[in-house]
Amino acid sequence: MGSTGMAGLAHGFSVALEWHNILWCFAGVMIGNLVGVLPGMGVLSAISILLPLTFAIPTVPAMLMLAGIYYGAQYGGAICSILLNLPCHPPHAVTCLDGYPMTRQGRGGVALGITMVAAICGAAFGILQMIFMAPFIARVAFSFGAPEICTLMLLGLLAGATLAKGSPLKGVAMTMLGLLLGIVGTDINTGVERFMFGQVELSDGVELVALSLGLFGIAEFLKSVNHTAPVNAAHARLSMADMWPSRAELRQAAFPILRGTLVGSLCSLIPGTGPTIASFVAYATEKKLSRHPERFGHGAIAGVASPEASTHSAVQGDFIPTMSLGIPGDAVMALLLGALIIHGVTPGPRLIVEHPDIFWGLIASFWIGNIMLVVLNVPLIGLWVRLLTVPYRLLYPTALFFICIGVFAARNQLFDVAMTLGLGVFGYVLVKLRFEPAPILLGFVLGPRLEENFRRAVLISRGSLEIFISRPISAVFVSLCVVLVAGQIYARLRRSSGVVSAAG
Repeated sequence: MGSTGMAGLAHGFSVALEWHNILWCFAGVMIGNLVGVLPGMGVLSAISILLPLTFAIPTVPAMLMLAGIYYGAQYGGAICSILLNLPCHPPHAVTCLDGYPMTRQGRGGVALGITMVAAICGAAFGILQMIFMAPFIARVAFSFGAPEICTLMLLGLLAGATLAKGSPLKGVAMTMLGLLLGIVGTDINTGVERFMFGQVELSDGVELVALSLGLFGIAEFLKSVNHTAPVNAAHARLSMADMWPSRAELRQAAFPILRGTLVGSLCSLIPGTGPTIASFVAYATEKKLSRHPERFGHGAIAGVASPEASTHSAVQGDFIPTMSLGIPGDAVMALLLGALIIHGVTPGPRLIVEHPDIFWGLIASFWIGNIMLVVLNVPLIGLWVRLLTVPYRLLYPTALFFICIGVFAARNQLFDVAMTLGLGVFGYVLVKLRFEPAPILLGFVLGPRLEENFRRAVLISRGSLEIFISRPISAVFVSLCVVLVAGQIYARLRRSSGVVSAAG
């Protein structure tokens, strides 16, 4: 790390160690831990509910809290996956495959101990990756003009749409819907009203808080309202001593942790992948490389260590393109990007120079928050398990109440509350039809910036679209877009021909 990076990190710790920032960081990781434990209450829902709260606090503590919720949820999700076979958070679904069998064998404490080691190793690598790569990427991005930014955003949107779970075509459709929602309101260049349908309340556009709370708050409530499955906590009683893995177990976990960390760090640099895809790729890679693949699914330590390391590495690495380029890798990052914009901060290459307190303070808080989580998780395991016995009929009406308060507080309009309800019902219908709503948020946040840079590029070229392929960097991004779409079409055709030949 150069002297500039050391100076920046030192400045970051001076910001993050201020007492009020430590409190907000602690609040974020604690809420994130709780969110990771509760089934159905995802990270997007929690950040959406708490987003209006950040309007009343400065930008730095607001971002420390929201980021803490994101990476803190990964710790809580691992606890339930291993001890209770409840994948409360999507990245930990694969952890259940070997984590719960270890618990049934009386080795649940060892699985959690390995998880903590994997988490701190993966997170540390992801933070170091951000320290080294983000400033470098930002310096390169200073040479980007409107065509390069436009095509980079297009690549991010395509990757987010086609790499999300489910059908790529459905993902593209949801991204297009997000782009349309992003241009609702008064056009700032021409003053023309777009897609308002006579509703004056939409003149400033669709409120980000209303959209996110509708799609990921109310929709989740409607999806999980009838969830009444009892929780089996028979194997969830652990002591501190149970969580210390032996040297032999640590040796078995060492290389899987290393490989999982590398997989997660690579996935974090590809928009649209995120920790969920990273964990599944790490598990598949580990099983492929193992000398005893038959042990996977029956309590293999590598089956816990590798995906957990990849999850935490990917979560921290996700901040690199978001902070340095202003391109969110997934829906959670899109929401954090929206929070920055609400606070009047423009994400992108100049963020590191113009707002070093946010960038370096965030990095320093990652170290502090991850240490807090490792120390806090052990004594809180019993509390989290008991919390799962609270009936859903009590949890979700409370969350719904705070959703309504948060939406109204954003602009003091009852219209936004009604819009949130409508978007919630619409989001529930999408989920039932197996449409993934996350790309909507990605399109909504990036849409206005994509349109702005497209207009600038076309003005520069006097109406010619040739500018997007005549400039080298922009041409590379366009080529990657073509390759991504062609790859998805080829994969779809290959699956179709495989089904036909199998039927024949």
